[in-house]
Amino acid sequence: MELAYNRCGAGPPLVLLHGAGHRRQAWLPVEERLAKHREVFSVDFPGFGESPPLPDHLSYELDTAVIVLKEFFSDLGLDRPHVAGNSMGGLVSLVLAQQGMVSSATALSPAGLWSPMGRRVSLCMIRSIHRTARWMPPKLAHRLSRSAAGRTLMCGLLFGRPDLLEPQVLLDDMQAMIGGVGFSPSLAAGDKIIFAGQVPDVPVTIAWGSRDWLMRRPRGESVIRLIPHVRLLRLPGCGHVPMNDNPELVAHVLLTGSDHEQPHQRVSSTR
Repeated sequence: MELAYNRCGAGPPLVLLHGAGHRRQAWLPVEERLAKHREVFSVDFPGFGESPPLPDHLSYELDTAVIVLKEFFSDLGLDRPHVAGNSMGGLVSLVLAQQGMVSSATALSPAGLWSPMGRRVSLCMIRSIHRTARWMPPKLAHRLSRSAAGRTLMCGLLFGRPDLLEPQVLLDDMQAMIGGVGFSPSLAAGDKIIFAGQVPDVPVTIAWGSRDWLMRRPRGESVIRLIPHVRLLRLPGCGHVPMNDNPELVAHVLLTGSDHEQPHQRVSSTR
């Protein structure tokens, strides 16, 4: 199927995957920095942003996302590109690495590395954010978006620095979440997902914002048991969606994560 995407820059290909309820524009704060060193592809998942919904015979499952991206890679002639994702996109990035479909994977606050209780709490919070966005009167949303305090009230669970978010970007993100037909079925699929598989010899970086209130960071030891060669990083001052909080830092993490010279055993604690 056809996916909406942006393409810019030159160098080794790097595919960027957004989180549930978001859109490819989430990566705009870092795209220009990345494009100096990589050919960057930011993609809308099916049923999100400007990508069409899945055909009726396909469900919004993790396996389906992998199949769709495999077709996307093939259509663009991308042979094992580097991939980076946030939240749901981070989980998909890890699965792509697990299946050997990518040269490296960088996951920012990935879903799936949670306990059953953590999964319930996180998905409940995400559904609450969606309900609030859906029922907030447009005039109130517009008024709140104009102040730093209002933006913190609207999206403080997602961003570490909501005061840095442009008001119109917040309003557009809000409409994308409300209008994303893939949102509810993707979250329903998430009710059953815990990432528990081993990842082969593919460089993997996992980074968590120090101000991520949406998904609790797992203990470093538990992640290392799954991915012994993982590089674990902490993003100071960043929230669950860190790209707007500190574009310079996030771009650096993505570039070093997709560096062929990255040593597999360089690990730092997430605690």
